[in-house]
Order: sequence, then structure tokens, then C-alpha cells
Amino acid sequence: MRLRPIDAIFVDPKRRLYVVYYRGELWQLPRMKIDDRSWQNRQPYTDDSSALYLSIHQAINDPVLAQKLRTLNLPVAVRGSTLPRFEAWWETHGFKWLKDKLSTGQSPLAAHQAAVAKTIDNQPTSPSNYPSTHPNNDNTTGHKAPEQKTTLVAGEATDIFADMLADLADEVLQQQL
Repeated sequence: MRLRPIDAIFVDPKRRLYVVYYRGELWQLPRMKIDDRSWQNRQPYTDDSSALYLSIHQAINDPVLAQKLRTLNLPVAVRGSTLPRFEAWWETHGFKWLKDKLSTGQSPLAAHQAAVAKTIDNQPTSPSNYPSTHPNNDNTTGHKAPEQKTTLVAGEATDIFADMLADLADEVLQQQL
């Protein structure tokens, strides 16, 4: 049974490789790294899928691959579950959970959550928090350029993920059940 529109990352514990659940189909990646190069070299997963378990880390750091695979920031209760258990949860609760997230304005995308957390972690500390070693030093000229650059990069990342979220919302909210 194909479950749409879900992309999820699973782990094969025996072969120690990632398996991507991409729109209802299983694809194995050639190595334990999730990036666009690995995705280009993917192959259909043909082993026993009952041993696969859902990775606790669904965020994809490669921005190119993150646009192709729209993994979700799934609830903690589902993380680490086997593929059959995940499919049963998605079939009964997934669309409602996703629709609730979208209707409240929250982003369900794992990549979006990771980008927001990364942006918060990379925010520079305000120069006013540092004691000045030079009494006549003008702090505003020395620290504005990096702060503006950080804001610009974060804004660009937000726009990419906003587009991804809008596409996902359209797909979920317009789907015929």
C-alpha cells in the first residue's frame, strides 16, 4: 500500500545502511550518509523490511536533498518504531497529525525545524554584552556586517523551507481521501 505524501528515513540494523521511505517505496542508500550524492546512487530495497526502524533523526542537512525528500518532524512516540508499526500509525493518525500541524501554522518539516534550531544556535551575541576594552570604541561599525550576513543567510533558508512547506500543505490539504 502506498502512503502519500510521506518521506521518512529508516535504518537497517543488520546491513548498517539508511533506507529512505520515499512516497511508499523503499530505497537503500549506499552508505550511512544522507546527501544528494547518496540519493543519486540509491537502489531499491529488497531485503526484509520488518527489521527496519524509523531513525530518530529525520532532518536532512544537505539543502539539495532536503528539497527532494520532505521528511517530517514526527512525534516522539513514533520515532524508533519498526516499518510496519510506522505504516499503521501513519495510516490511522498521520494525515490528521499533519493536517493539525499545518492548520495551526506549525511546520511539520524536519529540515525546517533543523534550520530554525541552527539559526538560533548561530545567532551572534549582541556586542553590547561584551565589555569594551577601548573607551572610545564605536561597537556599531565593527559588528553590524557579520550580523547582517547571518540574518540574510537565515532568511534565505527560511524562504526555501517556506516554499517546501507551502508545497506540502497544498499536497496534504488538497488530497482526495
